[in-house]
Amino acid sequence: MLERKMKIVFLDHDTLGPGVSMRRPSFSHEWTAHGLTRTDEVIDRARDATILIVNKVPLREPVLDHLPDLRFIAVAATGTDNVDLAACKRRGISVSNVQAYAVHTVPEHTFALILALRRSLPAYRASVAAGDWQKSGQFTLLNHPIRDLHGSTLGIIGEGAIGQAVADLGRAFGMRVLFSAHKGSTGMGPLYTPFEEVLERADILTLHCPLTPGTKNLLGDAEFRRMSRHPLVINTARGGLIDEAALVRALEAGLISGAAVDAVSAEPPPLDHPFMRLVDRPDFILTPHVGWASLEARQEVADQVTACIEAFAAGQPRNLVTSP
Repeated sequence: MLERKMKIVFLDHDTLGPGVSMRRPSFSHEWTAHGLTRTDEVIDRARDATILIVNKVPLREPVLDHLPDLRFIAVAATGTDNVDLAACKRRGISVSNVQAYAVHTVPEHTFALILALRRSLPAYRASVAAGDWQKSGQFTLLNHPIRDLHGSTLGIIGEGAIGQAVADLGRAFGMRVLFSAHKGSTGMGPLYTPFEEVLERADILTLHCPLTPGTKNLLGDAEFRRMSRHPLVINTARGGLIDEAALVRALEAGLISGAAVDAVSAEPPPLDHPFMRLVDRPDFILTPHVGWASLEARQEVADQVTACIEAFAAGQPRNLVTSP
């Protein structure tokens, strides 16, 4: 497949973070890595590239129009909503992603958030810092609710590898696990519980599905009103899955007992984002999109990106999400 030396450009290398060693492809190539790339810098930096590596840099049709030599995009993530896949297909550009790298790190982060809220750890930390333990006059401080996971119901939206791994952890804690059917779908079989029923039965609701036109704002005001058990709501997937203003309203109105979010529709969120007014609440946790980011997982991302590029160059592409 290689007719000339490939020019490989990594547009946002710094998103892999410290401690990661990225092996260069074994074939002859030119390599350029930029720490971060603004939207208005993409065309200039990528103009002569035959292979682009991106994590979150958007590659839309107007940008692709200026990249005539581009043949392959390696996305250093599982989600590819930052890339116009239809436009790539029309232009003969193959796109790959990384797969199954986050089956430990995201579920572990999910349960860190669940446990922190279920056992009121942020609230207790604040109480200890305020001297409330000393003021209590006894060995224990019981001014915030503590609930076991054992015996509670875990509702999971998203039945992929990460959702399955979250289910395994839930069962290990003795939880009842419900996999939600797709919103608006019927006839998915006995392994799935209708979407609306999951909203009504879950003590903890966690999202692990991709962001698509069909899942955008999957949870909004109407869905929060159906949550009769006032569950914890956890989102370690994509920010656009939840109507964020509706989540704020639900939490402030007591429709849910807490929320933890690791992905926001705008990252980083602006200071006037609705979530920023919640950050001091003990029943809300906002983490900066780090659920995926254990050192082990980030190294796996780097390794898979190199493997995908080498496979494409050898004429045996892997992990394709679209191809000509």
